[in-house]
Amino acid sequence: MSESLVHRDAAVIWHPFTPQQSQQTPIVISQSRGAEVFDQNGNSYIDAISSWWVITHGHAHPKIVTAVQQQVAKLPHVMFSGVTHEPAVRCAEFLLHRAPHYRKVFYSDDGSTAVEVAIKMALQFWHNKGQARNKIIAFENAYHGDTFGSMSVGARNVFSTAFERHLFQVKTIPVPVRGQEEHSISAFKTILQEENIAAFIVEPLVQGAGGMLMYDVTVLDELFEMAAASEVIAIADEVMTGFGRTGTFFATDQCRHKPDIIALSKGLTGGFLPLGATLCTSKIHEAYLTDDRTKTFFHGHSFTGNPLACAAAVASLELFEEENTMQNVSRIAGVFQSWIHEFEKLQGVHDVRTMGGIFAVELKPEQGPSGYLNPIAERALQFFPEHGILLRPLGNVLYVIPPYCIQPNQLQIVKDTLMRFIKELQR
Repeated sequence: MSESLVHRDAAVIWHPFTPQQSQQTPIVISQSRGAEVFDQNGNSYIDAISSWWVITHGHAHPKIVTAVQQQVAKLPHVMFSGVTHEPAVRCAEFLLHRAPHYRKVFYSDDGSTAVEVAIKMALQFWHNKGQARNKIIAFENAYHGDTFGSMSVGARNVFSTAFERHLFQVKTIPVPVRGQEEHSISAFKTILQEENIAAFIVEPLVQGAGGMLMYDVTVLDELFEMAAASEVIAIADEVMTGFGRTGTFFATDQCRHKPDIIALSKGLTGGFLPLGATLCTSKIHEAYLTDDRTKTFFHGHSFTGNPLACAAAVASLELFEEENTMQNVSRIAGVFQSWIHEFEKLQGVHDVRTMGGIFAVELKPEQGPSGYLNPIAERALQFFPEHGILLRPLGNVLYVIPPYCIQPNQLQIVKDTLMRFIKELQR
């Protein structure tokens, strides 16, 4: 049956981020549970990257399953303009309780749209105020999604080359990784003095798809403080970093100076259903409090505030408290810290970095370009499933972002398999 499904898939499906010529045969997954997924032959795979960073409490957690089942029998969907419902209100209340700096929640469909909302919200803020601020500052190497606005504030690379002439231009500053802190701060200061900047967008503490690049919170705090002093709207793209990934519930919880807007998705529903949320402060919202209807925020999606997704999010947010999930994050973070020295000793390793529940090993790009197209990725995509691990590298960067329910023995298997792969690369 699985072979038949693979052939049927090849006839009709276009998979994301997948070369269409000589693409690898996909694994047919039929079930999932905890930190594992299972194919149609019963083989298990440890989901070492939380299925693109969305699984928090584990696959098929019974509390979220029950919440979705109960909601689907009552209200699967209703439009969200002029209408409201309990799951959407409860989800927003939970989020604002966790992030009390913010006042309003605007729902969308996923991470890219949550960022798109944030960008539009910030730009229209200045339009509504009658000020000609329309430029945005972003980090080099950034990735904020695949819609046109989110691509525009991302790095110009293989992801966006075909669309570059259609993207709006942004001002970029270096990522403040170790050794680049002063360069980044200086560049930011110069742009603020010379340009009429509307907003500054950043992936706080960790650049995800850019290679799991990590930097210190003190630099981010200084950038947020400088932005506030220049009345520049600060946007934190917490699509990946939110819900515990960096060791705190939100990455910006570690900051003294809070951004004006944060974009959320991925772990919001525990990996059950797509949902985006953009949170803004009272300052942002007040620019839209007017009798002038032309200053309305004219943005929405057919599935904005979907009741099923919101019910899943509420259950997931409750689990963080009921199961002391952040203690699991701390446990995983401790394990990752203990791995550093062993990986640093391996031949072919350029850098090892970890933060919270994220562990990354950057390998020396001995052949081909450094980055997403490095051929190490192609070898890894074949190797890890053969050894019972779901892991998709970022070119020559191997990383682990597991569900928080992952067990010590499963982490050990992931570690051993990573080390085996690196050692075999050197032969």
